[in-house]
Amino acid sequence: MREETSVYPEIAIRELIANALIHQDFLIRGSGPMIEIFEDRIEITNPGRLLPSKKIDRLIRTTPESRNEVLAAAFRRYNICEERGTGFEEAVIAIEFFGLPPLKFEESENSFKVILSAPKSFADMSIQERIDACYQHAIIQYYGNGGMTNASLRQRFGMHDKQASQISRLIKDAIDIGRIKSKDPESESKKFSIYVPYWA
Repeated sequence: MREETSVYPEIAIRELIANALIHQDFLIRGSGPMIEIFEDRIEITNPGRLLPSKKIDRLIRTTPESRNEVLAAAFRRYNICEERGTGFEEAVIAIEFFGLPPLKFEESENSFKVILSAPKSFADMSIQERIDACYQHAIIQYYGNGGMTNASLRQRFGMHDKQASQISRLIKDAIDIGRIKSKDPESESKKFSIYVPYWA
């Protein structure tokens, strides 16, 4: 029997494309949203830098602010987006469910790019990809369950209990560079520690 399988979650692609369309800068001539499909990734680029009020590491679950309000309102009416600032959050949740590497954000002089990567095992991810995945997972867990744990991060990477020490090292690396922090610094139990994004 023929069976269709998806490498990338449909909801993530939809949200990322809608975001590129809504936030494109129409004042930049000769350019428009672009979707490039490669063997190992999909790159979605829109003309225009981030709005001045936005930071590249605070895009997930940020306060909604559209560059093109009329277009955003039309997308909301057609149920393409919700205008609640949850687009990246929904994309990250779907990406975690599919076991993909984290979303990658790149800002250049006149454009903003989001990269959706093909599946990779934990062992094949770079250190930066692991830390970014840890940070994005901490954000999702912070808003959903109050914080990230070693167990939840293992589940995100599809790893078993015997690999807890690897995740502990990753958590330590993410803390050392200031991406996450312990929710209760006074707690001495590492096994049941809860971690949140650095800004929480």
